[in-house]
Amino acid sequence: MKYEIIELKEKQVVGLLVRTTNENMQSAKDIDLLWQNFISKGIYKNINYKIDRKTIGLYTDYEKDYTKPYNFMSCCEVSSISDLHAPLQTKIIQAGKYAKFSIRGHLQKDLLNAWQNIWSLDLDRTYESDFEVYHNNSEDINDQIIDIYISIK
Repeated sequence: MKYEIIELKEKQVVGLLVRTTNENMQSAKDIDLLWQNFISKGIYKNINYKIDRKTIGLYTDYEKDYTKPYNFMSCCEVSSISDLHAPLQTKIIQAGKYAKFSIRGHLQKDLLNAWQNIWSLDLDRTYESDFEVYHNNSEDINDQIIDIYISIK
């Protein structure tokens, strides 16, 4: 799987957060429910100071690595975190070096395949801020552009 190494500046994000794990496919259930709440309950629509129309899936606060519990956040990048109301939370995507993977395809199936490929790579990961950027380029679930950023040393 091809990727490029890039340097990113720090990003502020606002959204909904859940603690989950990849054990027994628990993360698939938790993350799906979080995204449903984020979109269908109007959470995304009501976030102030969005940078753009993109949404972000943020993986952070890893207990150790992707096999142990971590936080997942459905969110978007913002220019300001004033006017923050519950249940919204804020996090910082750390500045630093990232391996960037870009995919185009089915929102869930191709994303899962990409993660399985990433897990098999020998990346020197930091497990600080890994995230997916959904470009929301199409109404077609089979034609989505998604960038995956993995924090590396």
